[in-house]
Amino acid sequence: MLIFCALFLYHKDPHILSSIHISLYKIPTHPSFNPTFIFFYFFFQKKMALTLRSSTSFISSKDIKTLKSLEDFPGTVCFAHIKPTPRRLRAKNSLQDAHITREKITSPFEGMFDEQKEKFHALSSSHHTKNDSRVPVYVMLPLDTVTLGGHLNKPKAMNASLMALKSAGVEGVMVDVWWGLVEKDGPMKYNWEGYVELVNMVQKHGLKLQAVMSFHQCGGNVGDSCSIPLPPWVLEEISGNPDVVYTDRSGRRNPEYISLGCDSLPVLRGRTPIQVYSDYMRSFQQKFKNYLGNVIVEIQVGLGPCGELRYPSYPESNGTWRFPGIGEFQCYDKYMKASLEAAAEATGQKDWGKSGPHDSGHYNQFPEDTGFFKRDGTWDTEYGRFFMQWYSGKLVQHGDRILNSANAIFTGTGAKLSAKVAGIHWHYKTRSHAAELTAGYYNTRNSDGYLPIARMLAKYDAVLNFTCMEMRDHEQPQHAECSPEGLVRQVKMAVQAAGVELAGENALERYDGGAYKQVQETSRSDSGNVLCAFTFLRMNKRLFEAENWRELVNFVRSMSEGGRVRLPESDRSRTDLYVRFVDDKKMKKGSLKGDKEVVLV
Repeated sequence: MLIFCALFLYHKDPHILSSIHISLYKIPTHPSFNPTFIFFYFFFQKKMALTLRSSTSFISSKDIKTLKSLEDFPGTVCFAHIKPTPRRLRAKNSLQDAHITREKITSPFEGMFDEQKEKFHALSSSHHTKNDSRVPVYVMLPLDTVTLGGHLNKPKAMNASLMALKSAGVEGVMVDVWWGLVEKDGPMKYNWEGYVELVNMVQKHGLKLQAVMSFHQCGGNVGDSCSIPLPPWVLEEISGNPDVVYTDRSGRRNPEYISLGCDSLPVLRGRTPIQVYSDYMRSFQQKFKNYLGNVIVEIQVGLGPCGELRYPSYPESNGTWRFPGIGEFQCYDKYMKASLEAAAEATGQKDWGKSGPHDSGHYNQFPEDTGFFKRDGTWDTEYGRFFMQWYSGKLVQHGDRILNSANAIFTGTGAKLSAKVAGIHWHYKTRSHAAELTAGYYNTRNSDGYLPIARMLAKYDAVLNFTCMEMRDHEQPQHAECSPEGLVRQVKMAVQAAGVELAGENALERYDGGAYKQVQETSRSDSGNVLCAFTFLRMNKRLFEAENWRELVNFVRSMSEGGRVRLPESDRSRTDLYVRFVDDKKMKKGSLKGDKEVVLV
């Protein structure tokens, strides 16, 4: 049997046996151990150094035939084995895409002492585990995962990256399903090709997918690394009717997202925006119906700029807004003005409908620089309350309309609905919460802006996805009156009161242990865990750097234990696996560190 195993491996890769350096000591002694087991024990032993001179571990045999050079990868992915700990992550072996279940790994070794069982345990990707406190971790894929041409971007690198994420214990990935890419060729002409390829690849690696229905423009906001505008035919409609998009008091138009003021008007080639979004989601549901509920486990419905339920009150493009400016109200397109006028007339205060607040200042001012947002400003008057109830109410109604449609489309598929709410934490310590008000969250010292949103989501059993989970108050500039921690606490109370689930994201790209530790703390509460999932922003080269990868693996392990595992600050011995990108030009023979690394070249 031992000879057969050796011949099998040699047949698969003639170089593989010559790459295996076996340490002939510390052989486990147990009656159940036979030569076959010893062979595989050595094969997976930590003292072994296995250098793969091809891509067979990460890429299927079909892909190998098309792999021509190292340029197909953004770098070389490297796994390094480090000193083990009593409880540690173990990557599931998946040579040639073989998916081995936990039972298949452990059952041949029944009767082994516990220490040896630990060496062979595999990670589970199930959403439902006996550990109810587990918080599954997802990772956001790059914004340009699908190209402008509609194809999967760098598929071989993506294949390798997904396997690395799986080996780290990550539950799955999140991807933006861009309206501007899928329906760019014309109304109801959908191209799902790139996403089909991605979904199949995600399934192959045993991962889950969170699909974001991204009805907004990519570009012009924090973290936007590429530009994906709205569909060209939609931009043509905007050109002919600029009031279709959000407009500020100065008449500045924002092409990030269609104004909610025309939700129910046929302004897009005879269809309303809600109808367009619904047709898009219905086409997605039909295309991926065999994957919904098993591979595609969540549909995050885009409800505004950056996919968030908010107004584009703080646009960064062209330097319009800078942190920590209060932003501006976005209610000056003709459709929003008509709605405001009707609301004012209905209350018997016709003059209130002529315009938005005249004393609300400009994008980069502070609350005390304005008449509306200052400590005892207009926000706390009868007019201020009327305006904010209308402005925030329109936003909640917008979310309700789209989610009502999404619920009808995805009910019974097994996929969970979710919606994203922005973590606007600057000026949170002031009375008016100015930056939240301009974004549409009527959250002041006298009003809870998040409970109405949570109750709306509860109608559809949708998850509230919230950002800034990694931020701490003491890290913020004092003059900005920030309190991300206070904001997260308030949102926690809102979702608990409404009976909806809370998921989290980090607002900024951070890879340090301090940020992970804050997320870990955020995931807990006095009554147990609060987060049903956490999505890390974002997969890129930096994530795969050695130290950053160690931090991620430790974090995933901690969240899998319900946050009970204390995250190490900088202890290399706490994890036995990391992935890093190596400069191909610097790869030289003998450059690997002895028996510590497994490298894909």
